[in-house]
Amino acid sequence: MSFAKHPKLELHLHLEGAAPPAFIKGLAAEKKLDISGIFDADGNYTYRDFDHFLKTYEAACTTLQSPEDFRRLTLAVLEECAKHGVIYVESFISPDFCGGGDLTAWREYLAAIKDASDEAEQTLGVTHKGIVTCIRHFGAEQAKTAALCAAETAGDFIVGFGMGGAEQMNRPVDYKYSFDMAREAGLHLTCHAGEWGGPDMVRDTIRDLGAVRIGHGINAIHDAALLDEIIAKDVVLEVCPGSNVFLQAVKTWDDHPIEKLRQRGVKVTVSTDDPPFFLTDMTQEYENLHRVFGWDDDTFAQVQQTALAAAFCDDATRATLAKRLEPAT
Repeated sequence: MSFAKHPKLELHLHLEGAAPPAFIKGLAAEKKLDISGIFDADGNYTYRDFDHFLKTYEAACTTLQSPEDFRRLTLAVLEECAKHGVIYVESFISPDFCGGGDLTAWREYLAAIKDASDEAEQTLGVTHKGIVTCIRHFGAEQAKTAALCAAETAGDFIVGFGMGGAEQMNRPVDYKYSFDMAREAGLHLTCHAGEWGGPDMVRDTIRDLGAVRIGHGINAIHDAALLDEIIAKDVVLEVCPGSNVFLQAVKTWDDHPIEKLRQRGVKVTVSTDDPPFFLTDMTQEYENLHRVFGWDDDTFAQVQQTALAAAFCDDATRATLAKRLEPAT
């Protein structure tokens, strides 16, 4: 069974992390940059473990040096999304990689990304919204710079604020100032937690940062009281099963807790995270969920409705997406 044509919403995608390897290779050649060490013999990204993955990711980002580079990147990423039936995607975009956190430069990068997004909506049928993301291992002070960029550009395109990076660095409360700034600007909040950290990291992130969505969150499965809290507070988990298996956050697809979480009453969505880094795409995610857990059309429809309700978009966009999710008659 192929799920490529099923209309899908994706809420957890890193814009730079979704860059096709061939695209990054091409940019490196144009700029005469030698980053050959981040590719294997087949032209895929290569790394040893999660820490090395972050270094490979950042090396790939060194090729993205101008607003035009990000315009081209956005088109390349949204083209890949469209191939797999994605009709709506929220991507994480970091000011650290778009002008080094300088607000004026950030506006220029953002205009280029928005321009490409508008083009993709017209030509590919993919609606794209941005979530400004600070990088956890860059530190709490740098996060404030990202939050300022987010607050100053909140609106129709920039709809949220979040944090990615090395989860074990510092505690959530260290970033409270940044999340408070983003919230006051009217942005919705999400944050990576519970991929490598334990249930306490998820609990602290919800309490100290006020995140209404949690990126990954899979280790919440080990704490029944936390699951009750997540359900009571209507927190949604942005689950990326293929990423978790590839990075060995869980050993195999059979070990993945997504179905246990869903059966427990936790709201889950499905995303790819950094798809070319993990050799996945939304079609493969669906196929594996069908193969391993027996998810059928009704299950996928329920998960899409969860994603629709949890999306950070405006009500008009939500209504349009709801119509596109309706089964063909």
